[in-house]
Amino acid sequence: MSLKIRLQRKGRKKKPFYQIVAADARAPRDGKFIQKLGIYNPLTVPATIELDSNAAFDWLMKGAQPTDTVRAILKLKGVYYRKHLQRGVSKGAFDQETADKMLAEWLDAKSAKIEKRKEASKNALEERRAKIFGVAPVKEEKVEEVVEEVATEEVATEETAAEETVAETTENTEEKDA
Repeated sequence: MSLKIRLQRKGRKKKPFYQIVAADARAPRDGKFIQKLGIYNPLTVPATIELDSNAAFDWLMKGAQPTDTVRAILKLKGVYYRKHLQRGVSKGAFDQETADKMLAEWLDAKSAKIEKRKEASKNALEERRAKIFGVAPVKEEKVEEVVEEVATEEVATEETAAEETVAETTENTEEKDA
């Protein structure tokens, strides 16, 4: 029985996402599978990939053949590098601890690179929005202006109230005199 690690399409029309599965090569694309290994969503920037790397590594070591897209995903997530290091351990080139250390360093470097890419895409999106919609005014300045306007209105209101009081007292005294 030939075993494949491949993508199984899900989602609606023009909005696909995929499950990464281990399946018999004779089974239909969206049909029966042996084990679900993860998900892949190409619509997000960068693409969202959630993968059980231990299970994928086990299937690779058992002889499962990935499709081209899944092979690229496995390389991105470090499963192929782990397989490469495991072959070195089995040949005696280095021990398991060294291989684990090398894999951890590689994964850290790769995750930093992906985070940098996410930040770049986020900044590009913000710049594009700024070009389209313009730069939003800062709300703090408006708050300060409103506070100043309210303060000047209060002062003007107090002055007006004082003037009205003076006017009323003068009218009252004039009425008493008359």
